[in-house]
Amino acid sequence: MSVLQEQNQKFNQIHYVRKLKLAILKNEIPGEHILWVKACEEKSHLVEWDEIEFTKSDWLDKVKAGNYDGVLAIPGTYTAASKNLYDERIKIVNRACGIPVFPSLNELLIFENKRYLSYWLKAYDIPHPDTYVFYSKNEALSFIDNCSFPIVAKTSIGAAGSGVEIIRDREDAEDYIIKTFLGKGIKRRNGPKFSNKGFFKRAIKTLVNPSALKVKIKKYKLVESERQKDFVLFQKFVPHDFEWRCVRIGDSFFAHKKLKVNDKASGSLLKGYETPQEDLLYFVKDITDRCNFSSQAIDLFIGENGQYLVNEMQCLFGQSDPYQMLIDGKPGRYVFQNNKWIFEEGDFARLQCYSLRLETFIGMLYKKLNLTG
Repeated sequence: MSVLQEQNQKFNQIHYVRKLKLAILKNEIPGEHILWVKACEEKSHLVEWDEIEFTKSDWLDKVKAGNYDGVLAIPGTYTAASKNLYDERIKIVNRACGIPVFPSLNELLIFENKRYLSYWLKAYDIPHPDTYVFYSKNEALSFIDNCSFPIVAKTSIGAAGSGVEIIRDREDAEDYIIKTFLGKGIKRRNGPKFSNKGFFKRAIKTLVNPSALKVKIKKYKLVESERQKDFVLFQKFVPHDFEWRCVRIGDSFFAHKKLKVNDKASGSLLKGYETPQEDLLYFVKDITDRCNFSSQAIDLFIGENGQYLVNEMQCLFGQSDPYQMLIDGKPGRYVFQNNKWIFEEGDFARLQCYSLRLETFIGMLYKKLNLTG
């Protein structure tokens, strides 16, 4: 029996009274929800599901009529408008309708919102690079008169390093501020990244698939239409050769290094797989325990004094390799049992971790609803 078969057998040995009824809340991009669908298909003996067009006007009628045990989220993150739409509606689903959501509501609210994340990190006293959000042009200009360069400027939305600029002197910082408050606004990097690993293979795959090409063009158009105006976000520059990408999904922990290309590790797709130190795993466990997070990737730097500093947090994230961690060349995860970190070999990151997410949510719902036999 393979490791994967053993994992599935262990999960399926639990007797459940009935299937769970779930809804997948689709965003405006066709097909972005497909990994949720595939995960549900794997667990079709445990769940049944509907797909709801969450951006359409009848979204709430469908949610209320469905009598769902829980909903699976996949927010739109290409424009601030689509992100705000999803955040507002998912709050209604969870808070007003009382329906459990996965990832959790708080995880979704900090997802792809670096401005809100900066407030949240400070409120929870989580170590992070000093971050400043200015809604006043004059306040921003006063800041750059006294700060040390370089600094990092970020748009609130933007994955894989898009929307991130390293500003090296006051003149460039002033230009950035003027463009934000008085000009056309700040535009994120858009279009294909030719330098990324496997670019040409992915490009050919997209070009020969007309529907995939159509979706890709739609994404580019959405990003092209977006400009950040009325506020700037500046962050202290932390010199680094890599970022740690640490992932927790349920009781599974993973970690690998995101290696830097030029000035950024985010979006490089270059990774280093080695055994993480236990204090790194404890750091991630403490944050996610305190905040009751069950689907989280935490990207962090190591500061000058050796302290871990959280750079970004994402409840949903891309995965360019079929695993999140390799220890001595073997894929697997860490679990915390009997006050010890234990490595378990296995394919725990399949379907870009959506299968593990669904297993986690199923377990949470059956416990909440007391439906185990």
